[in-house]
Amino acid sequence: MTINEIMNPNRPIAEIIDDLKQKSISVPSWEQLEKEYDPKKHGVHTEKTYHDKVVGGELVKMCRVTLGLEKLATKRMAELLFGIPCKRIYQNIENDRQKQARNIIEAIYAKNRIDSVNLHRARALYASCEVMTIWYTQPTPTLYAGVSSSLKLRCRTFSPMDKAELYPLFDDYDDLVALSVSYSRIVNNVTLQYFETYTATEHVRWVGNGTTWQEDMEREAIHIEKIAGVYAHIPEAIWEDEHNNVEEIEWTLSRNGNYIRKNSKPTWVECVDAQEMRSLRGNKEDNSDTSARNILRYPKGSTVGYQTWNQATDATKFHVETLRKNFFRQLQLPDMSMDEMKNTNMSGEARKMMFIDAQLKVVDEQGVWIEFLHREFSVIRAFAERMFPEYSAEIASLECEIQITPWRIEDEGDKINNYTSATGGKAIMSQRTAIEQLGKVEDVDDELARIQAEDTADIFEPTM
Repeated sequence: MTINEIMNPNRPIAEIIDDLKQKSISVPSWEQLEKEYDPKKHGVHTEKTYHDKVVGGELVKMCRVTLGLEKLATKRMAELLFGIPCKRIYQNIENDRQKQARNIIEAIYAKNRIDSVNLHRARALYASCEVMTIWYTQPTPTLYAGVSSSLKLRCRTFSPMDKAELYPLFDDYDDLVALSVSYSRIVNNVTLQYFETYTATEHVRWVGNGTTWQEDMEREAIHIEKIAGVYAHIPEAIWEDEHNNVEEIEWTLSRNGNYIRKNSKPTWVECVDAQEMRSLRGNKEDNSDTSARNILRYPKGSTVGYQTWNQATDATKFHVETLRKNFFRQLQLPDMSMDEMKNTNMSGEARKMMFIDAQLKVVDEQGVWIEFLHREFSVIRAFAERMFPEYSAEIASLECEIQITPWRIEDEGDKINNYTSATGGKAIMSQRTAIEQLGKVEDVDDELARIQAEDTADIFEPTM
């Protein structure tokens, strides 16, 4: 069945939605992934047999130590990819009108805070395994790169982390023919279910109350002749198969915490007569006070004093540290915690080299993002052609390459020295570019004019 046949308005809405929900790709459910992503849903919190209990009239609380390493891995992967904002390298810019067209596209990205959006989308993808972004216009007069438009271009991102269900529909050639999202909203204290679908020709939204569906809006025509959104998915979360090892660390630390609680109280050993069974201090109230110390009684002839517990901390420390290091090693992610970095004695150059594994990880992961961001550029360019008809030809001619730079430790001084050496000691950038890159002034041209005025004054200044 073609997408036009599926979207036939004469069909029952429930049947249309059922057909649009047919997923040809396999993505893990967020219901299961959330149990691994959220530390509060790990076994030490949810295991029913591991609960607080009352012993001798005293409540014994179980120790629960959680580690959010899955959440940390998600954030770390997003930071490695987009901690340094990705670059859009435009080709075939030959005249001022094409430069203006490029500036318009870049202004659209800037007004939508695309660098922050990329970080958000990366976290959503690596935690929930799928993400989609819809681009749409609003009838609001806006300036882009100094050029006015009667429309404002906005974007909205959906992911299972936001309690949204995503339904991409592919044809027999694996081309995306429809992009749908389902989500809930509370309207007048009633929970309503919304289902939105975007195709290359129309945008439709239905609303349901749990029993019936109806159209929530008139079918909106899509004039850019392509789906006004982008979608990406991965087969497994970024922490892959390491969740069991994280839980092993949590259980080890939690059980160890229980032992520490139980045995941290000193034990007072008394030598008493078997027929008298009395405290050496003769205080009966002290005999029942076990909140501050444990009391044990042995026959005469034994020694008397406090007995403490020598805990086997080395074995526990080795077990936990080994599992933690294996977590980062298996995922090719750097452990950049403060303790790890300050305790690692190495030079600045060596610290740069330790990111090689992480950079290779980015190379491995960036394929899905390059495709995603190129598709998004195509959507934005199509919208811009209609928003700025006077520049439509120049905007349509723009070609762009997306470059993702893995995050790494950099020394700007070393880079400048290397580039200067490569050019034989000649300047590698203009004075204006240097001022702009420094970012300390708002008006670069005004600052450059002031510097030139000061230089001119120095030339004509009479010498003493």
